[in-house]
Amino acid sequence: MAAMTPTTRYSDGARDTGEPDAGAPARTPARRPRRPRPGIWRGAVLALTGAYFLVPLVASFVFTVHVPGRGITFEAYTELLSADGFTESLLLSLGLAAATIALSLLLAVPALVAVRIGSPRLRPVVEVMCMLPLVVPPIALVTGITTVLRWGPEHLSRTPLYQTFIAVQNEKFPVVLVLAYTVLALPFVYRSLDAGLRAVDVPTLAEAARSCGASWPYVVLRVLLPNLRASLAGAAFLTLALVLGEFTIASLLGFRPFAVWIVSISGAQARMSVAVSILSLLITWLLLIALSRAGTTPSTAAAAPATTSRKEP
Repeated sequence: MAAMTPTTRYSDGARDTGEPDAGAPARTPARRPRRPRPGIWRGAVLALTGAYFLVPLVASFVFTVHVPGRGITFEAYTELLSADGFTESLLLSLGLAAATIALSLLLAVPALVAVRIGSPRLRPVVEVMCMLPLVVPPIALVTGITTVLRWGPEHLSRTPLYQTFIAVQNEKFPVVLVLAYTVLALPFVYRSLDAGLRAVDVPTLAEAARSCGASWPYVVLRVLLPNLRASLAGAAFLTLALVLGEFTIASLLGFRPFAVWIVSISGAQARMSVAVSILSLLITWLLLIALSRAGTTPSTAAAAPATTSRKEP
């Protein structure tokens, strides 16, 4: 059975069967049509995305600096520092964000590490519990919190818990907002940490460190956490954005963090409120960039304490 020879198609439609033909002129193979470069589409998508975000910001900035009949003026920005409540509300929101990040990580990290090492079967249960705040509307959550805060002082006025209910509602630093924000941030913290734990072989690292004599606090703090740096930064990133932009719970409970203060001055001083919004975006971006850089800093897990080595003969 004769072997089949490959054929080549040329630009004029002729085919070459592979057999020599001395009288035939030389022909060039047909070129395949070039596909459009993906870089053009990527540039177009990035340009549209940049315009989608930058055009409203530029328009807002022009609104704050251009006053009809007066021209360009920066009074809306120069009056911010002296505005009533600006510094207090901003520091309050930053303090609430720091406390919420610390509390949420303190609750989530040990629980997820323990489930990952000791009880993997409980992972679906923990996931469902952490995802529950996504299905509970903030208005329902704040209604429940208000009911508890009203019920406590009425029924516990003769007990030491009465002072606890009063302390968590302190206007200078409302701990009740930290507790509520921790519940709201729990789904985002869980997703970020769960992704980081899946990328690391936690049981093997813990077993290796324990076999070298390390205690469990040392294993978590010096072996596991350095490998979860990116996940911790992502969880802090999302929690910070949530706290700085949260309005419903703080407003209904009667507190005045930064988001509530911006809305409160928007009716009387429109330009200043827009200027504060732009400034808050810049502050949030700077903080998020700092957190992202902290999460991408290369680091290696610290070695567990070495045991006494044996001398070989």
